[in-house]
Amino acid sequence: MATSESNFNEDIKKDFYIPTYILSEDASRSDDVKLPDVPTCPVLVFINSKSGGQLGGDLLNTYQSLLNKYQVFDLGKETPDSVLRRLYLNLEKLKSNGDKFAAKLEERLRIIVAGGDGTAGWLLGVVSDLKLSQPPPIATVPLGTGNNLPFSFGWGKKNPGTDQNSVISFLKKVMDAKEMKIDSWHILMRMRAPKEGCCDPIAPLELPHSLHAFHRVSPSDDLNVEGCHTFRGGFWNYFSMGMDAQVSYAFHSERKMHPEKFKNQLVNQSTYARLGCTQGWFFASLVHPSSRNIAQLAKVKIMKKHGEWQDLDIPPSIRSIVCLNLPSFSGGLNPWGTPNSNKRRDRDLTPPYVDDGLIEVVGFRNAWHGMVLLAPNGHGTRLAQAHRIRFEFHKGAADHTFMRIDGEPWKQPLPVDDDTVVVEIAHLGQVKMLATHDCRSKSVHDPSGHVNHDCDDGDSDGEEDDSVVEEQRKFGAADTFKIPEEVDISHIS
Repeated sequence: MATSESNFNEDIKKDFYIPTYILSEDASRSDDVKLPDVPTCPVLVFINSKSGGQLGGDLLNTYQSLLNKYQVFDLGKETPDSVLRRLYLNLEKLKSNGDKFAAKLEERLRIIVAGGDGTAGWLLGVVSDLKLSQPPPIATVPLGTGNNLPFSFGWGKKNPGTDQNSVISFLKKVMDAKEMKIDSWHILMRMRAPKEGCCDPIAPLELPHSLHAFHRVSPSDDLNVEGCHTFRGGFWNYFSMGMDAQVSYAFHSERKMHPEKFKNQLVNQSTYARLGCTQGWFFASLVHPSSRNIAQLAKVKIMKKHGEWQDLDIPPSIRSIVCLNLPSFSGGLNPWGTPNSNKRRDRDLTPPYVDDGLIEVVGFRNAWHGMVLLAPNGHGTRLAQAHRIRFEFHKGAADHTFMRIDGEPWKQPLPVDDDTVVVEIAHLGQVKMLATHDCRSKSVHDPSGHVNHDCDDGDSDGEEDDSVVEEQRKFGAADTFKIPEEVDISHIS
């Protein structure tokens, strides 16, 4: 039995183990584990121990028992940017001293991150920011409520098992996974500073962790005036605005007040559904003022070709708008679907590829409209695909709306006089993800991912008659997700 366990441990080391001296220049080689060859799939593991109730802590213990405890990190104790900076500085020193083991390990290195979509986005932001010469691809363990990122790349959406067998099974999937690139999106928000309060964040505004004050603005910007604040950040999954974000805001507010009630994924999802009812999302025409519908709140513009803005007509009944990067929203639903050949020809629409530099813009009237996503080929109201989208809010009947980025919602004040609030989304770059071979995300460069566009003949979004059919410590990359210095932002208003 002891021999069998010894062989088992040797297999884990052979495939996934990272020697301590690789992780830190202060580590002693004499006490380190000796490996005859470079591991097949060396992994750095980052775990949000506060995610998934007790699951995050249990998962942390299991990974540390299987691997070198120094290659498994609790995000509540050490930030990923500090870990990666230390590791890559050490790798450079080792390589300059002729350490071929270190060079080969860097080529094979992969990252595992366990947590919600916000935690996964944090890691993606850090890897993007650091501009590593060989950025490692990232696998995501679903420990949140929505788990859209893991689900999009084949890692599931249910909280995983935390025992040794479950973890080993996941590690083997990571070793067999394929690399995929994913678009990243830059978001800019500009608003007049409040008469009282500071800039970062604007009191009493609680912005997502990926949005922070940014003072580099273009001199030609017509909003670059005294008293205006600019916030910039990024996202990988979605930006949404309107009633769905309002429900999300209610959920997060309740969880913040009573965290002890939100330790079970099924309970969280049922609470979310209950709030959808109490917030009026199912009976929006009765309880939701039309002044808060998207068309009444904002003027929307899109850019399909560089430098060419065009107005986007939003049906007056649309109460929620979603800008999608991935084919997974609200726990695994696909609001864009797959346009048939007629839509592709007449409206120049394509399937939702994750690396084509396009963001999909979808609208919903209410929760009943959203439920069409549960039907085969169901989708929301397809509004546009674009490289850039801009929302301009002027004084109107509403003094606020709700927005969210990758699951992080906030209550956004709107102008009360002649000011303007601007939200602009633009393509920024790409990062590498790890995906199982049967994942739902498709690459524009993968011929096997090009599906038959005629599969969506049953149109359920009401695009033609939509105006008539009215009813039937902080986690995030806040300290690290900065717009790179070499990125020219002078053209971004």
